[in-house]
Amino acid sequence: MTTSIRWLGHASFQINVDERVIYVDLYRSKELRERVPDKLPTAFLMLCSHSHNDHCFPEAINEVRVLDTTVIAPADCGQKLGGNIISLEPGEETEVQGIRIKAVHAYNVKRFRTPGTPFHPKGFGVGYLIKVKGKTIYFAGDTDVIPEMSDLGPVDVALLPCGDTYTMDNADAVEATKIVRPKVVIPMHTWDKSTDEFRKGVESQDGVEFHSLKEGETYNLQ
Repeated sequence: MTTSIRWLGHASFQINVDERVIYVDLYRSKELRERVPDKLPTAFLMLCSHSHNDHCFPEAINEVRVLDTTVIAPADCGQKLGGNIISLEPGEETEVQGIRIKAVHAYNVKRFRTPGTPFHPKGFGVGYLIKVKGKTIYFAGDTDVIPEMSDLGPVDVALLPCGDTYTMDNADAVEATKIVRPKVVIPMHTWDKSTDEFRKGVESQDGVEFHSLKEGETYNLQ
């Protein structure tokens, strides 16, 4: 069976690996529930990048979390979610039944809540490298273009934010693609803005495919 990546809206993804389901930053606002109304399957593995409510949303997580669900998230997410949480610092990794999860840096360098105070300071949240069946999926998290992107290693699919305000915009996401050099890019955290500039910038690069998913749509990783 193939590994599939389903965009559930915002920065939320459902990754299917054979019979196992991984959720990343599961968020189910009223609007998203209306646009993707189907009942979601039980989680084998749950990843949260940081504790902001649109990335660590207990109501949605508890709907698919069972006793056997492994939850990987920063420590402050544990205060919201309860139960056993595995927290990884950037550079640390763990393996869950053959699926390797590595935390990587994710932070702002030019987007600030107030002068000198970034929305996502370094050390607050993480991104993840999800290594499954010989493929690597990079979930960037809420981040600007940062130097650590050059150290990720080979990436098959990059899930990159491009909505601006709190994360990279389209132009930044193009620059991140040049640094990461994935085979496939999927935009997220778009705030319903056009991704045409992102697409055109990616399509000008050799060897990179751009796949923009509608909410609820799936990309099959070959």
